[in-house]
Amino acid sequence: MAFFGLFGKDKKETLDKGLEKTKQSFLDKVVRVVAAKDTVDDDVLDDLEDMLITSDVGVDTTLKIIKRIEERVARDKYVSTSELNNILRDETASLLAETDNTDGTWSLPTDHKPYVILVVGVNGVGKTTTIGKLAHMFKSEGLNVVLGAADTFRAAAVEQLCIWGERVGVPVVKQQMGADPASVAFDTLQSAKASGADVVLIDTAGRLHNKVNLMNELKKIKDVMKKVMPEAPDEVLLVLDGSTGQNAFEQAKQFSAVTQITSLAITKIDGTAKGGVIIGISDQLQVPVKYIGLGEGMEDLQLFNRKEFVDSLFKS
Repeated sequence: MAFFGLFGKDKKETLDKGLEKTKQSFLDKVVRVVAAKDTVDDDVLDDLEDMLITSDVGVDTTLKIIKRIEERVARDKYVSTSELNNILRDETASLLAETDNTDGTWSLPTDHKPYVILVVGVNGVGKTTTIGKLAHMFKSEGLNVVLGAADTFRAAAVEQLCIWGERVGVPVVKQQMGADPASVAFDTLQSAKASGADVVLIDTAGRLHNKVNLMNELKKIKDVMKKVMPEAPDEVLLVLDGSTGQNAFEQAKQFSAVTQITSLAITKIDGTAKGGVIIGISDQLQVPVKYIGLGEGMEDLQLFNRKEFVDSLFKS
């Protein structure tokens, strides 16, 4: 069975609207950089470097972009400031990590089921809400979904996931407050296999204050899941709040240090001008952005389309 998240006109319009604040901030800064300039010289590059850093692209990724532009200027001998927008567009596209949904679609693997997604991220980034929206997305494609409430350290997390389960109409496997998260994950996979589920989404505790405990907890969850399904989890999805800019990047680095991250979901992009952080995170971690959150509604989470993102960001 396959899941197809076609990137249609309505999703492109939502993306354009959701990136409006980021685009206005980004392009306004580009205009200021090239004001009264005819060619891309050292002064323009210095200003461009400052602009990219203040747009939350990140220092390392910014230096990479500047180096590539310098090489192009050296090669072509003359690069007009009017060309800068197109150059930035090309470099941005090349820095976004490749993913299997680059064209806006994604196929669910057919060699086994259920497909297991372990969802990680700190509290407050929209992790549980993202799980609910993903459950809705999958169910809308005719897939059977099971949720696992393995964030047993916060009663509110379990309650919130159960509310989403009721809203979407999918079962939630849970235990009492303070239960072993690995035990919940084990029960979730057993239940999913017994019911013939297609997709499993497992919520986890969002704590970073003690990396050792977090690493041990995630390792235990993975080890226990493998007793039910040797290939589980199929995906480790890190949820980040795009509105926090460089804080999101720091969270991504810290989570990557304790567990392997295979995909990213960037939330709350519609309410911020800091969407440039998507570029830096994807480039520095070499982990693809798979989903992007553009609003509060259940339909406002969409598969990330690299080409459409770049188009929306640089559309004048």
